[in-house]
Amino acid sequence: MATTSIQVNKQSVKDLLRSARDHSFLIPEYQRPYAWSDDEIDTLYSDIWEFSVSTNRDTKATYFLGSIVSYENEQGEWEVIDGKQRIPSLFLLWRAIYAHLQATPKKGDEENHFIGEIEKTIWVTNRLTSKVDYSRILLHSDVISDKGNEILRNILITGRTADGANDNYSRNYNKFKELFRISNMQSGMQIYNFVDVLLNQAIFLPITADTQDTALTIFSTLNNRGLPLSDADIFKAKIYNHLSDELKAEFIDSWRFLEEQSDQVGLTIQNLFYYHMFYLRALDGDIDTTTPGVRKYFLEKQAARLYIPHLLDDLKTILNIFRVLTLHSEIEGEPWSLNREIRQTLDILSAYNNEFWKYPTIIYYLRYRNDKDFEQNFLRFLRRHAMVLISKFLEVPSINSVKGDIIKLNVAIINNPRPEFNAICADLDTLKERVIMPHRSVIRMLLKTLAYRTQNGLLPDKWEIEHIFPQKWDTSRYPDRPKEEVDELIEHIGNKLPLEKPLNIGASNGYYAKKIEKYAESKIAMARELTGRTDWQLDDISKRDEALFKQLKVVLSKWYTDYERFKRDEESNPTETLDLNKLSKEELIELLQQRGS
Repeated sequence: MATTSIQVNKQSVKDLLRSARDHSFLIPEYQRPYAWSDDEIDTLYSDIWEFSVSTNRDTKATYFLGSIVSYENEQGEWEVIDGKQRIPSLFLLWRAIYAHLQATPKKGDEENHFIGEIEKTIWVTNRLTSKVDYSRILLHSDVISDKGNEILRNILITGRTADGANDNYSRNYNKFKELFRISNMQSGMQIYNFVDVLLNQAIFLPITADTQDTALTIFSTLNNRGLPLSDADIFKAKIYNHLSDELKAEFIDSWRFLEEQSDQVGLTIQNLFYYHMFYLRALDGDIDTTTPGVRKYFLEKQAARLYIPHLLDDLKTILNIFRVLTLHSEIEGEPWSLNREIRQTLDILSAYNNEFWKYPTIIYYLRYRNDKDFEQNFLRFLRRHAMVLISKFLEVPSINSVKGDIIKLNVAIINNPRPEFNAICADLDTLKERVIMPHRSVIRMLLKTLAYRTQNGLLPDKWEIEHIFPQKWDTSRYPDRPKEEVDELIEHIGNKLPLEKPLNIGASNGYYAKKIEKYAESKIAMARELTGRTDWQLDDISKRDEALFKQLKVVLSKWYTDYERFKRDEESNPTETLDLNKLSKEELIELLQQRGS
């Protein structure tokens, strides 16, 4: 096992910044742009000022500025992982103080002393001559697409900002200058105590790691001040630096587009890389059930996977699935995106209790979306996929029960548009009790499957599970039935249906005569089907249990046989592949209705 090492050593601001003489600070490409505002600047300055006043020249007292996490990169720089806002802010503060002291008409011993001290914290100083090179600063920012990089450099070198500049670096530098000017006017000699405290008694805890990976791990563990640095930030920088100059602007536009589109569907670019990892693993024939970390996977082998052609195009393509599912968008040039049955099946799959449904779906789409018969093939595949997930979860209500089968399916998809599903599903008749009294993690998937038998379009985005016989019931209605028995019956699938949230709130725990008024307003056909009734008793739950089970059995049987015929590429009547002797009259009628007969 590889070992890692870190160094932790408390340092004053003076010592920390002067250490940059040997290893200058770098804000790397993958960091987010400098974002401190007036609030943070005011807080930093006033806190240190109040501390300098309250210590009354007690040189043993210290003010803790926080930790700095970094590592030494290949160029010998301290690459800052945590501290990307505080380090530039301190440099701006020092430059503002230096500019003020330099502009003092009659410099005394204090001004000259602190000018010399501060110079060594901003610029490179020759070890042998102690001569300051004012063109070489000890901090550099390479943040991608941040126009402030050059602005920061110019401020630190010249001590000036452009007229009317409104970027964060310029605003904060001018803010520091104004705060120091006011302090100097109001406090006299106290200003020098402030500078001395800032140099010698303001303390950092630098944490220096041996590798970038170690530094990022430490940062993720310590960080509690907002969004931690993501793997996608690092990938962005790696790809950007790998491109020729003429392609970099196009890359930034594409990346920004991905960020915006991902956000619209509730994802991040990090999610897209994660899904793409499963596609690449499937291409490699990888059936290991241990899922590697996204960063480790993409950065190994000299980050070669980040440089594959059309990577960003693949990520945009993956987004199409979620644009159809979440936004109900039409994808230009892709008729499947308007296919009602595909949309409904994707909606059913989205109710699965974890992300396993996504990997085969995305892989199939990436692999075969340009095939001539993709639309009907995709529908058959999705339905078979949903049928397996439903059946397996009913059999073993654990999200990990299908993991191995899913990973194998991913690889099988790459090799065949009609992949074999390795999962062996139990006969639904043996799972009847689990359908009637479903696990809470599969009930929405079952209700969607049943609702889409008669639903023209998609179910409303926001619906809740309505209990037809109310959960809070009057025990005097059934004095001879044990409460535990009734409570259990209420949770049967026969007593449940999907209903829009506002209507569900209105239906509440009212009696059936009140409830059907809300059902009649619903856009969900499954709810409206019940409005022809005048009453709802406990025995009706058991009857509906039986009816819904038969309907589910027919739907899943149809999906199964359709896919088996698809695998064999048969053109015979799909009902011929069923053992009709095993279907009741009601089930046969249901099957024919599904076929449009």
